[in-house]
Amino acid sequence: MEVEFTARQVKISKALRTQAEEGMERIARILGKTARASVTFGAQRHIQIVEVTVQVRTQTFAATGKADALDAALKTAIDHALNQARRYRDKRLESKRLPKEEKVLTAPPVARPKARTAQPAAEGAGKSTRSKARASIAVHSFPNKATVVEPHILKSGEAISHKPIRDRDLLIFHNPAGEMFVLHRRRDGQMELVEVS
Repeated sequence: MEVEFTARQVKISKALRTQAEEGMERIARILGKTARASVTFGAQRHIQIVEVTVQVRTQTFAATGKADALDAALKTAIDHALNQARRYRDKRLESKRLPKEEKVLTAPPVARPKARTAQPAAEGAGKSTRSKARASIAVHSFPNKATVVEPHILKSGEAISHKPIRDRDLLIFHNPAGEMFVLHRRRDGQMELVEVS
């Protein structure tokens, strides 16, 4: 993060500069390294004032700290800027679209074998050996069988239409044995095979 320091009627010590840089690094972890900041130190009579301005893309944060000492004013200003940065980050995260719950894949629970007991060391060996427990982890789990949708077959007595069928989703055909069938797509997307006898 780029940090620009300005002093008005005060001197900036190395300790103040490092304190300000550490605070700006904490803000940079939240907002990203592309943010720019300016820190202005000033004094009015006996009150020390520190102004921190942070700019991220189109958003600008301004925080002011007032105290009897410059380091206390700097700490107050950085705390205010940190709170604003956290609120900005949380607001951006809430506005991002999340997948629907039914589309989120859930992993099956990981089966962990029981840990083996350590085998006693051989009598002749002076050092004791430790065995590490190994656990198998399922990375992907796919169904063993492909899901097969069974066709819905209706007999001609059950499939009497009270209205004439004027639909593009209709196919009438004969099989090699000479039997007539009607394949129809319903409004809900299901396919019906009607056997006409």
